[in-house]
Amino acid sequence: MDEIFRMSAPVPAGFDAENADNLEDIEKQFAVKAVQHLETYWAILQKVKGSMLRLTKMDNDILAHLEAEFPDFDPAATINEDEMKSKAGKERWRKFMGAYEKKIDDYNFGTMLRVSPKVEYDQDTTIFVPRMQFYAVEIARNRAGLNDWIYEKAQAEKQKKASKS
Repeated sequence: MDEIFRMSAPVPAGFDAENADNLEDIEKQFAVKAVQHLETYWAILQKVKGSMLRLTKMDNDILAHLEAEFPDFDPAATINEDEMKSKAGKERWRKFMGAYEKKIDDYNFGTMLRVSPKVEYDQDTTIFVPRMQFYAVEIARNRAGLNDWIYEKAQAEKQKKASKS
């Protein structure tokens, strides 16, 4: 479970994302961090059923808040990025995420999210979102057992390799 702690490594002290220069090196560092996060999360899902996984200490609260603020949210559905990132969508999500500003480290740090729980991370199936959106969506997917296939597939591949040895 050390991977979980690496997922939440803090942003450097004194870093102000709102006023940071968009220097190429900084952008690359954030991209590397986002890719490391997705690789770590995928590795965890291969070792632990998503339905058994806790992403934060506040998973229950986050899920209840998601269900209250987004009653029509279906964790099994493919995310409509245009809708999520529309003016109205951004406002709804900004209000949702604001509740976690002082509660979840790096709540607004950029993170990769699969558009559907049925697919692996890929260029065409992944969008860039704030960490809090990732947590909300993935907690809902995990609780619904929608990510368990990742563990089951990894374990089947592991058994297949072991039987060939």
